[in-house]
Amino acid sequence: MTHDNLKLLFVINAASGSNSIDWASEITNYFAATNHTVDFYHLTKTCNISTIKEQIKAFSPNCVVAVGGDGTIKLVAECLMKTKILMGILPAGSANGLAKELGISDIPTQALDILTQGYSKKIHVTQINDQLCVHLSDIGLNAYAIKEFENQPMRGWWGYLLASLKVLWQNPLMEITIKIDNKSIKMNAEMIVIANATKYGNGVVINPIGNLEDKLFEVIVIKKKSFYEIFKMTFAYGSHDTDKTEIFQTDTLSMKSRKKVHFQIDGEYLGKVKEVNAIIAPNALQVIVPES
Repeated sequence: MTHDNLKLLFVINAASGSNSIDWASEITNYFAATNHTVDFYHLTKTCNISTIKEQIKAFSPNCVVAVGGDGTIKLVAECLMKTKILMGILPAGSANGLAKELGISDIPTQALDILTQGYSKKIHVTQINDQLCVHLSDIGLNAYAIKEFENQPMRGWWGYLLASLKVLWQNPLMEITIKIDNKSIKMNAEMIVIANATKYGNGVVINPIGNLEDKLFEVIVIKKKSFYEIFKMTFAYGSHDTDKTEIFQTDTLSMKSRKKVHFQIDGEYLGKVKEVNAIIAPNALQVIVPES
């Protein structure tokens, strides 16, 4: 990546996170004394992929930067698939899972330094029910918590914690048939995760064997609620108890549920579904990351 005379388009989601940082001002001040060219596109309720693509075409940047959380990253990534345009990330969401996964600081100046001093690497994504997933998708307990989180005023980690506690004992076991590598497995589960990455934005390591640069994704089946398992995932990063958690690796997946279940992709609640199909898309995005 050439670091001189960059053209950067910043796609800003002002509705992300706590809105405590004026990202447009931070960006403007940072680049004021440089030779780089910057432009802004502020997301609104009426904007969509087509309007963002029109802005990208008009400005012709060599890097488009998602300023928001994982949902904003997903939206920008959908616009950059099958292009040579780099994707940058400024973590401005409530959890910022992918940014944490890639080691991108939530301190504005440090995150901006990465755009001009970092390097690009290709990562895989998954296509799930014909939608792009860059970070993590799941059905069951967490998706239900995200639904409740979206409907309450408190944001951030504490807001998600309150939403999780609210649904913890309300979510019934799912009766699921999973098809992986032409094998069908019937099981009951509290939650099933389709994981590109290793951890959620709250730090819970749901997928200790994840790798964004390989050609596989992981399917993590949470069979039983266990506060000890949650503690290990959050603080100890120990191996899962296979009686409670099971992990599969694959490049294709088909799941069917006996009843409709809560479903989310990259932190965006997408309603209830009875079927989920996923396939890997290797080397799909070029993302700017820290040199370390």
